[in-house]
Parts: sequence; structure tokens; C-alpha cells
Amino acid sequence: MKFLKIVAAFWLLFTLPEVYSQTIQLDSYSFGEGLNFKTTDGKELKISAYLQPYFESKTFSNDQAEDANNRFRMRRSRLRIDGNSSNKRFSYRLQIDLSGSSETEDAVGNYLMDAYISYDVTKKINIAFGQRATYTDNRELFMNSNALQLVERSRLTSAFASIREFGFFAQGNFKTGANSNLRPYLVLTNGDGGNVVGKDHGGLKVGGRVDFLPFGLFTNLGQFRQADVVRERTPKFIIGVNYSLNKGMSSRRGRESGTILYLNDANQESLPDFTKYGVDFLFKYYGFSALGEYIKTTASVPSNITQRVRVDGSTSTTFDVNGIQNMESYVKGRMMLGTGYNFQLGYLFKNGISVDGRYTHLKADASSFLNNATFYNRPNYYTVGLSKYLARNYGAKIQASLTYVDGSDGINNNAGIPIDSNEWMGRLMLTFSL
Repeated sequence: MKFLKIVAAFWLLFTLPEVYSQTIQLDSYSFGEGLNFKTTDGKELKISAYLQPYFESKTFSNDQAEDANNRFRMRRSRLRIDGNSSNKRFSYRLQIDLSGSSETEDAVGNYLMDAYISYDVTKKINIAFGQRATYTDNRELFMNSNALQLVERSRLTSAFASIREFGFFAQGNFKTGANSNLRPYLVLTNGDGGNVVGKDHGGLKVGGRVDFLPFGLFTNLGQFRQADVVRERTPKFIIGVNYSLNKGMSSRRGRESGTILYLNDANQESLPDFTKYGVDFLFKYYGFSALGEYIKTTASVPSNITQRVRVDGSTSTTFDVNGIQNMESYVKGRMMLGTGYNFQLGYLFKNGISVDGRYTHLKADASSFLNNATFYNRPNYYTVGLSKYLARNYGAKIQASLTYVDGSDGINNNAGIPIDSNEWMGRLMLTFSL
């Protein structure tokens, strides 16, 4: 299956230009923004790509016996094709990642990122169907990975975001004054993250977002990019709220289908509902940028759950929580439940050097997978970053960051052994965009 996906990706890359070979011509190219083609009959095609080789080192502060955990990898290797038909109302996007590693941390070999078709109902309303980033995640997920202010996204994103989903998406863009804009979004998806190949467990996910831009639109799609590379000459600000309800979720946060299942007495699936809501903002002015995000998640557990499905497919009626049979606490303890907020600031100097800082706080509910000492149970993350932009755009940059992780709640090391320590994480990444 992996081989077929790679073959299909390269087939698209090399055959699409041939399809248009009779009429296609290069319309424009800006380093970091991709190649733009046009045909004589009005079709448009844009090809963009980027590579991100990456190094990461993790160490514990209070245990000299623990060696640093070093990792070299291709963090992302992405190719994206955007286009439309001669009828400009129809457009499409295909994006793949050939690095072989999944951004969801739940699986490997996830090559398909985006694959959807969109239609402009009017000049102000657009609808799309397929797989794409969802509007019900925090604002950081609106930003492309090659335009991040720091090396990696915040821990808030990894804890609560579903990242990509398959379903129906609608958005609007309405002027509400001389410069202000209102952007509503509606989402109806399968609630299981990306495209589901096997059985689709649980119900649907419905949600939405409303964004308000009081000072007009950002320059050069700046609301979807973190650092203020264009150095906005007037203040730009966007604030938004989001909400979603996932009916019958079968994973920790809605990224996969069927990884966590429960049954009732009739051996029928009975799954918890997952609610997420939040507020976020982005501000830019003369090289300065600020991003703030808040997320809250809750769950509703059906009272008729009597069995849980193990990894091997067998079932069990035990729901042990600290030696006590407690079904509701057990179910919630496998979900990402709690509160989180993320705040980051940065300034990009005219010489292309950016100095950035971030603080992320996670507060787990009493029953939540956020209390897992190996992967979470770390309430505070402090990050400082230094970047050098090698051009006056997002075409090429070198980024380094250092993160201090608070382990005061009690954490495990990489082998799952309890350790009295905090953590340090150093990261280095190079980004090169077409």
C-alpha cells in the first residue's frame, strides 16, 4: 500500500504537466511561493514543495545516568498541487508527505495530507469536500508547517488537535465595515481524523469557527503564517472562537478510527462523546507577532458500557482505576481531557534574524490521558527560539530552539521508568521551499 501511494504521487507529479503540455506556460515564480502555471483556456496550476531536515536532542536535568536521546530525521518532505478548472468556481488541492512519518504521532507511513475539491457558491461563500486541515482546531493549525515561528508546533496542538479530517467544510468572508471582516466556518466530518480505509466507527463530528478581523486582511495571506516576514505597516489582528462535538469517538482526541472501542451488553459499540471549544488570536505589526490560544475539552460517557475491546480484539469487563472498578473514570482516563493555553511572541529584524519565545500550559482533568507520566503529566513548557531567514520570505530559513519542560507532577523517562527530573529539549531544523 505504501509503495502504491508513492507511485501515485510521482505519477501525478510527472503526468500533470504532460496533460497541459499543449497549452501550459509558466505564469510566475517567487522563491518560497511555488511555481504558478496558466493555460490558454483559463486553467491554473500551482506546484509548491518544501523539505525540513531536523535534529532533536532530549535530556533530563537531574539524572546524570540518563544519556541524551538524539534523533535525526526528515521532519517533512511535502509536495502540494493546487489548481482549478476553466470554470474558476471549481478548484482542488492535493498534498502529500514523502518523509514516511506521521504528524499525528499515532501512526507511521501517512503520506496523504490534503485531498479535496472546493466550489465557490458565491464570491463570499466556499464549500469543500475531502480531507484537509479542520477549522475546529486551534489557530496554530491554520499555519503551514514551513511558516512556523518556532521549530515545532506547541504542546497544546499535539495534546488536543485532530489536525486533518475527512468531510464537508464551508467558509464565508463578509465585510462588516470599512476595513473589518467576519469569517464564519462550518465543519461536518467523520470525526476520525483522516480518510478511514477500514470500518468507520462512531458517529459524525459537527463544529465551526467564527473569526473577526477588525483592521482588515493580513498582507500576503499573513494570517496563515506566524512570523511577520512582510512587516505589516498597519496593525493586523484576528480573533476567533471554535467549537466541536464528536458523537461517539473511538480514539484519544479524534485522530483515528477504532483505536479505542467499548461495547454494551448486546455487544454493540457504545462510545463517548467528545466536546472541544476554544478562543485564539494573532497580531502582527512591523515585524512583531503575537499568538494566543486557549482550548478546553470534555467528555460524556454512556452509562451502558460494560466491555472494553483490547488491542488483540478480545474483550474485558474490568475497568480498574487504582484498584477500584470505575467505568467512567477509566474511559475518560484514555482521552485527552483538560485545559490548555499557549502564548508566544516574536520579533523579526530587518536582517532576517527572528527572536521568539513561547509558554504553554496544560492542566489535565482528574481522569485524563494528560496525566500519563511517560508522554504528558508536564504542566509547563518554556521555549526560546532563534531563526535566520535566508530570504525576505519563507523560502529558506535555519531555526533553533530550546525548551524547558516542568516535570514537577512526576514523570517517566523514555523507558517508562519514574524519574525525579525535569526535561530539556533542543531542536535544529532547516527549511527549504520551492
